[in-house]
Amino acid sequence: MEWVDMAYENLGEGALEYYPCRYGKSKLLFRGPKRKLDTPYVAVLGGTETYGKFVEHPYAETLGEALNHTVVNFGCMNAGTDVFVNDQTVLDACSNAAVTVVQMTGAQNMSNRFYAVHPRRNDRFLRASNLLKTIYREVDFTEFNFTRHLLTTLRDVSPDKFAMVEQELKEAWVARMKTLISKIDGKIVLLWMSDHAPGASDDAGIDGTDPLFVGEEMIAELKPFVAGVVEVAVGEDEIASGYDQMVFTDLEEPAARGMLGVTAHDFVAEHLAEVLSPHL
Repeated sequence: MEWVDMAYENLGEGALEYYPCRYGKSKLLFRGPKRKLDTPYVAVLGGTETYGKFVEHPYAETLGEALNHTVVNFGCMNAGTDVFVNDQTVLDACSNAAVTVVQMTGAQNMSNRFYAVHPRRNDRFLRASNLLKTIYREVDFTEFNFTRHLLTTLRDVSPDKFAMVEQELKEAWVARMKTLISKIDGKIVLLWMSDHAPGASDDAGIDGTDPLFVGEEMIAELKPFVAGVVEVAVGEDEIASGYDQMVFTDLEEPAARGMLGVTAHDFVAEHLAEVLSPHL
């Protein structure tokens, strides 16, 4: 339920202030402070990591300082590709940007032939398609609220059937990313931000970490359509050091332990600055 999420975003003393804001007619809440779009800027799209949950200075902010250029953070909590494909305000803003950075999010949080997700909270499972219900007759789909729980159960019920689901997610991800890229009239740089390199996720399946199910071959299909790809994979020690610098309440600690941390954001800003500078 969305009111629960809003409660977590307003935890009071000890919680980080995100200055949530909206742009134009978009219904999405983005990380603030709100930036003006009438001067040259870089646009950044992404999910919870790009939003900078628990990070006082997310990579979008640090990147702006490194480039001495306005960077607009269109990171959105729990966003997958669907959020941006269907938001014309964001697409227009990206088309007017000098360059757009697109964080690659997991393939599980998108509507596909097997199930539909919430249009704004893409990690929320809405309903199974008739095709999925036919394949998994033994599963009660009313039990699921989140995509990860759904997919873990489907894998446990039948690894053989799940192979079809996983393949569909991968194909849908490539197709949806191509659609997003085609709707942005300008230069695009893709961002891989994770605790592993793209090749390490090829065989991990549902037990892997975000971006879930996304591998090297999938990214290779997108490279002809973008200006560049930046890959940042942080190790356990770097995540641990970054965790110590995050800001969160006791209630938020479990969620904070699932984030990449401040060190990862610093690395991303550094690598993106090198790649984006020639385009500004």
